[in-house]
Amino acid sequence: MTTNDPIHEAVRERYGAIASGQSSSCCGSASDCCGSASPNTLLYDTTLLDGLPVDVTSLSLGCGDPVSIASLKPGETVVDLGSGGGIDSFLAARQVGPSGLVIGVDMTPAMLDKANANKARMGVTNVEFRKGQIEALPVDSNTVDVIMSNCVINLSPDKRAVFREAFRVLKPGGRVSISDIVTEGDFTAEMRADAEKWAECVTGAIDAAEYTGLMREAGFVDIQVVDKVSAEAIIERRDGMPRIYSARITAYKPA
Repeated sequence: MTTNDPIHEAVRERYGAIASGQSSSCCGSASDCCGSASPNTLLYDTTLLDGLPVDVTSLSLGCGDPVSIASLKPGETVVDLGSGGGIDSFLAARQVGPSGLVIGVDMTPAMLDKANANKARMGVTNVEFRKGQIEALPVDSNTVDVIMSNCVINLSPDKRAVFREAFRVLKPGGRVSISDIVTEGDFTAEMRADAEKWAECVTGAIDAAEYTGLMREAGFVDIQVVDKVSAEAIIERRDGMPRIYSARITAYKPA
């Protein structure tokens, strides 16, 4: 079931503006958590990006590289939560090969239009993009080998539902590979209430221990924070803000 939560509306508006060229950053003017000041393609091994057109790489709005730690195999089915312009979906498609399938899920029509245009331009046949919210995935239960996400779950107003849905659609033994913004400490209630700052990849972030706790509550096991890098150089820290990190996290659904 999809919702029109004010957070969803703010996120949809911001990312729609990025897709249509009205903005170049998912963050505000005072910060650049995932914007143009430091190209996000630098987060990837450059060999991964060979052959991707600029229309794909220019819409890289993530905070890390979830593909490299996903250990994707030929023939696997992958779901990319908040697929945006499709960069991680296309990278995953190369690794799962023609016998595999990548499903990108995004709630922003303009981003889906961009992703599908890129798909047609590249002639990719093992990727499909579906409109939907990551709290209510348009994907059947127990059908997916891998869930990926790049700087998107922090934007959700209901992270518990996101992890429940990820667990639902994964096959037994399936795994998740996530790059996301997390914190050490919490934002104030006033900061949390600012939907615009939430949509800027900032105040929707939660403490890493709470984040992994929600994953554990959903049923995931062997949860590991693979690495955690301070994001304060690219997010302006203000009074009352916790320490902010970009983390890569893996976990499994029990077999």
